[in-house]
Amino acid sequence: MEKLKVASLFCGCGGSDLGLEGGFYFLDKFYNTNPVEIVYANDIETNACKIYEENFKIKPDNRDIREVHSNEIPDFDILVGGFPCQSFSIVAQNPVRLGYKDEKGKLFFEMCRILKERKPLCFIAENVKGILSANNRKAFPLIINEFEKCGYNVHYKLFNAANYGVPQKRERVFIVGYRKDLKFDYSFPEPVFDEEAFVPLKKVLIDSKKIDKKYYFSPKAVEGMQRARAKMNKGREQDVTRPCNTVGAHLAKVSLNSTDPVLKIGQNYRRFLPREVARIQSFPETFKLVCSEAAQYKALGNAIPPVLMWHITKSVVEKINKDK
Repeated sequence: MEKLKVASLFCGCGGSDLGLEGGFYFLDKFYNTNPVEIVYANDIETNACKIYEENFKIKPDNRDIREVHSNEIPDFDILVGGFPCQSFSIVAQNPVRLGYKDEKGKLFFEMCRILKERKPLCFIAENVKGILSANNRKAFPLIINEFEKCGYNVHYKLFNAANYGVPQKRERVFIVGYRKDLKFDYSFPEPVFDEEAFVPLKKVLIDSKKIDKKYYFSPKAVEGMQRARAKMNKGREQDVTRPCNTVGAHLAKVSLNSTDPVLKIGQNYRRFLPREVARIQSFPETFKLVCSEAAQYKALGNAIPPVLMWHITKSVVEKINKDK
């Protein structure tokens, strides 16, 4: 079967692209190789690009996508992009959510520009759940309309990664568009697991006896959190029998008075190790983590879970190969 060529924008450390390609194990399950080939990757974050380069055969273009002319991108069939989500996230309260009025929130227009100029078979876009309600619910209809104006029939759906074997309750919106002349009737993949069968967090944790003390919070931090808890929804220790709460890009700076997930071990609290975050996101053990731990936390927290992306890619590619 001839491979479909992919151009990956906002590729980060490669969560989406690993899911696109497939061919990896996660929790003893093998995710078959998809018939795709990544021919171009782009991201402005230098450290994310370094992690990506360690794990893929190509070196990402590290330029601002606004500086990239579409004719510089090799021929491709599918355009993929998890365009920056900070402007739409419900945790973006300081400053408040600006949505498409913010410069980062406008970067989806770069996907539109490339779609208009190159006309690939289809595209896959991803963003946070908050995009649905940003700008008093005006941002998302605008984004969908812009994608449709590029010449694509557009479909979208809110996914919870936990429904697909990821040990994390991570809700994300996926947008898939097929070129209108193809007249494809696309359907998103159905959930694989219901809540009773979700993968628990404990399956991906490292034995606490092997954890360095630097990952534990000080007694002073614990005391401060306990004083604040009666009036604040903070210090979110996780139920290890359930999937983890969403891991974010700021885990390097996590505190017990933040809304980020933490672990309670006896009477002590600790943050996750980068490798644990990678597992929570469904990266395989073979995925190499380089650069500083701060850079790893940021890149992993911004990533698309590979296992979730694998399911979506499989459905997109099967539709192309069936109806092409």
